Amino acid sequence: MSLLSIFHVAGSAVSAQSQRLNTVASNLANADTVAGPDGQAYRARQVTFQTVFLRQAGGSPQTAAGVRVAAVGEDATPGRRVHDPRHPAADADGYVTYSNVNAVEEMVNMIAASRSYQNNVEVMNTARTLLVKTLQLGQN
Repeated sequence: MSLLSIFHVAGSAVSAQSQRLNTVASNLANADTVAGPDGQAYRARQVTFQTVFLRQAGGSPQTAAGVRVAAVGEDATPGRRVHDPRHPAADADGYVTYSNVNAVEEMVNMIAASRSYQNNVEVMNTARTLLVKTLQLGQN
C-alpha cells in the first residue's frame, strides 16, 4: 500500500464518520419531540457503512479499502408513549407519542464516531509527516 492510498482510506473514513456525527446530532436534537401533524413521531436514523476497494493504476488487484455511507435508514422501533391527557398532542386515549431516540445510545454513537474521526485525522497527519520527511531526505 502506498502512502498516497492511506490518504484515500483515512479520508473516506473521515467523511463517513462526519456523516455519522451529523446523523447523531439530528437524532439528539429530536430526542424529545412528539408526533407531528401527520401523527408520526421522529424516528431515529442509523448510518450503514460499506467497504470500498481501491485499485492501483493499470487495474491491478485490490490494494486497500476505504469506507462509504451505504445508507441512512430509520429505526423501526415504535416511539415512546406517555399518558398525558392534558398535552396538546395527546391522542384520543390521552397518550403522547415521542420519538424513538435513545439519548444514551446516541451519546455512545457520538463518542465512537468522534474517536474514529480523530484517529483517522491522526493517520492522515502521520502520513503527511512521513511524506515530508521523505522529501527532506531527497533534498540532502
